[in-house]
Amino acid sequence: MRLTTAAVLGAALAGFAFSPALADGYKDCTKLDKASWKPAAEAEAKAKALGYEVRRSKVEGTCYEVYGVKEGKLYELFYSPEDLSLKHTIAK
Repeated sequence: MRLTTAAVLGAALAGFAFSPALADGYKDCTKLDKASWKPAAEAEAKAKALGYEVRRSKVEGTCYEVYGVKEGKLYELFYSPEDLSLKHTIAK
């Protein structure tokens, strides 16, 4: 009985883990082709200008996701690679 309960619980949790509704990222910033994107370093520079200590950045969907620290708190900043506008911010 324990194995069956554990298997059902594990499957349910796995379903939640892969659910897009639970994703904390912001993935829709531009429809522009990647060849036309501005450099990611420019998104990092914008975050630094806002007072963030940039830790790293990556591409998340069609956004630049910049991880930064400000006043001891971690943030995820999502920039449009098209015009480098800040689209979304998440405090962790």
